[in-house]
Amino acid sequence: MRKLANAELDRKNIEEFKQAEKTPIIVILDDIRSLHNIGSVFRTSDAFLIEKIYLCGITATPPNKEIHKTALGATETVTWEYAKDVLEVVTKLKAENVKVYSIEQTENAMMLDNFQPERETKYALIFGNEVKGVSQDAINLSDGVIEIPQLGSKHSLNISVSAGIVIWDFFQKLK
Repeated sequence: MRKLANAELDRKNIEEFKQAEKTPIIVILDDIRSLHNIGSVFRTSDAFLIEKIYLCGITATPPNKEIHKTALGATETVTWEYAKDVLEVVTKLKAENVKVYSIEQTENAMMLDNFQPERETKYALIFGNEVKGVSQDAINLSDGVIEIPQLGSKHSLNISVSAGIVIWDFFQKLK
C-alpha cells in the first residue's frame, strides 16, 4: 500500500467547495471557549460539506490566528455567521423548517446510534460550552436531544470530538 500524495486527493478549491452540493446540516457552536475546538469544527465541516456554521455567544470568529491553526483554511470554504443569541438562531431555523437537535446528555435523549435522520430534511446540531454544555433554554427550544453513547467512566468528550462523531454519523446515514 502506498500513501497518497496531496495532489492525488482530488481536493476542491474554494470555488468548487462553494458550488458543491452541501450536506443538509447546519452546525451551531454556542459559547465555545477554545479557539482550537472552533477551528477543528470548521475543518470537520469542510470535510463533510456542511452547509453552514453559526458561531454564537462568546464563540470567537475568523479571522483568528488560533482558529486558523486547526481550521487550516476551512474558514474560507465553510459558510459561517456570527449571532450573539443562540435562541434567536434556533427560532429562525425552526421557522425555516430546519429540525434542531441539541447534542447533550438529558433525560429521554435519543442515542445517536438509534437516531435515523430523514432524507430531504435539513438539520441543525447545537454543540455547547466545554464545561456547561448546551444551555437548558436551547434544549427547551430544540426538536430533540441526541446523546453520544459512552461506556467509560468520564461520559464526557471534547466538543470537537463530539462534533466529528455526530457529523460523521449523520453524513454516512444521509448518503
